[in-house]
Amino acid sequence: MNKIFTILAFSILIFMFGKTNAQVYNACKAQNEVYVDVVDDATGEVSRTLAKQDQYGNAAGNQYDLAVDGAFEGETIVVLQFYTGEGFDFSLPQAALKEKGFSVYRWMNQPPPAEELKEALDKACELWIISSNYQTLNAQHIEVIKEFFDAGHGVYIWGDNDPYYADANYVADALFGGQMLGNYMGNQVVGLKEAKTNSGLVPQHLITTGLQYVYEGITIASIQSNQYLKPLIYNSEGNIVAAYYDNDGKRAILDGGFTRLYISWDAAGTGRYVKNAAAWLVNYERFGENKSREPKKDK
Repeated sequence: MNKIFTILAFSILIFMFGKTNAQVYNACKAQNEVYVDVVDDATGEVSRTLAKQDQYGNAAGNQYDLAVDGAFEGETIVVLQFYTGEGFDFSLPQAALKEKGFSVYRWMNQPPPAEELKEALDKACELWIISSNYQTLNAQHIEVIKEFFDAGHGVYIWGDNDPYYADANYVADALFGGQMLGNYMGNQVVGLKEAKTNSGLVPQHLITTGLQYVYEGITIASIQSNQYLKPLIYNSEGNIVAAYYDNDGKRAILDGGFTRLYISWDAAGTGRYVKNAAAWLVNYERFGENKSREPKKDK
């Protein structure tokens, strides 16, 4: 009887207070090489086996992404896309993000006035900035972005090879002293970073869930290390191409390879990486289901 009461009480709490962490994230969270239970029809015995893999060696199927499909229905990502080279219409990442429930509100080439940006961010869960080769944001924009970031909302800052990181460095420096530099030839697929290797994905992070291989981009910039940024992807030359910030309840990603968003999209891991990054930047661990954008309170 006590067991039944406990289950009932837990069900009521779920109904009252929304999804649990387990309902937002798939069971394989933070696993790179994913194993599943398989039942033998003849004997009923259960064995652990490697999940089916795609042609690149990553686990095949959305159930091996970080987040459950539709988990963030109703959430909006604001995108400031300042680089709009041929073929870069953001349609590929937008379609991937939609699988997890995200909608996208995007400005191209030039930012809106700071007041208009603030109005949009008041309704958004995160901000993505795709830099060009000249600075378009001003001090008023930085003030709005910093307020959004300091409140715990995720910011993804994308740059690329020199000089395509003008706004990326402007924003990253204002938020956490971040910077990217250089022009490195990539166009390779990298695996998992190991102690004996210089390149690859950092293993067992929520963002790298379901990933053993990822495409690094074509020509890319290198993230400069500081006390706040932690490496996420090392490129094929051993430089950091993506790093993350996760301090004081605030999250951001700084990335020197925005070509991954539209060139060789079907190469290893790009779609899953984008979906995982967006799911992580929601900062669900801090906010939960609270649509008011205030930190969740202990129940």
